[in-house]
Amino acid sequence: MIYEGVLTKMQTEFGNPIQYYLVFENSFLNVNQLLNKNIEINFVGYQCLNCGKKKKIFRQGFCYDCFYSSPAVGDWIMKPELSTAHLGIQDRDLVYEEKVQLQPHIVYLALSSEVKVGVTRKTQVPTRWIDQGAEKAISIVEVPNRYLAGITEVALKSHYADKTNWRKMLTNNFESVDLIAERLKVENLIPTEVQEYFYLQKNDLYEMHYPVLEYPTKVNSLSLEKSPNFKGKLTGIKGQYLIFEDGTVFNIRSSEGLIVQLIL
Repeated sequence: MIYEGVLTKMQTEFGNPIQYYLVFENSFLNVNQLLNKNIEINFVGYQCLNCGKKKKIFRQGFCYDCFYSSPAVGDWIMKPELSTAHLGIQDRDLVYEEKVQLQPHIVYLALSSEVKVGVTRKTQVPTRWIDQGAEKAISIVEVPNRYLAGITEVALKSHYADKTNWRKMLTNNFESVDLIAERLKVENLIPTEVQEYFYLQKNDLYEMHYPVLEYPTKVNSLSLEKSPNFKGKLTGIKGQYLIFEDGTVFNIRSSEGLIVQLIL
């Protein structure tokens, strides 16, 4: 069977285990059903997720021009503390920015490679944690806009990592941590204007179970632009990565905008 289309990040369904789906324009595929099967992945071309043109992808599934013009990839996306919609100040498109920034946001602790701090919109719980390959995650605060979440994250970055070590995450190399106990430590570390939003009693610990048959001991990242044809047996899915028997891992998220052909 052959599937062909533009890669976008896998859609997920929280469960035990988590269910993963590749969604193309005219079809979709439950990736869990491919475990323990051989897959061939071929690179066909590019298509910008924003303008739809067959232009080389620059970053995050966008071509160069769209990356520097679209409000969906403004600096405040990666650095929430730069958000200004709550002040009525536009970065690239105030209507878009108000829609995204002026909604409830969660600051959380997640355990993937180690304990990390992060920010997500409330509507993205638990999707954001699944996409990171987190084993466990817990909310610290729920605030009414992205700016407050951003300054909280900045305050906690000196105490926790803010990025996932993807090699450790994919080899399942981490030390278990009690996130409920860890959350109690941060109350006095968060900014004064966020103190009222601190979660104290709520027990909302999420635990993620990924469809992985066997974790590799070493991993090697596949770039379809450098190696346009790949064949391998799928042995796991974690975060936004496909894990193969030979230790090759393929990051779907970082390959968004690539047109691929999957031969099953």
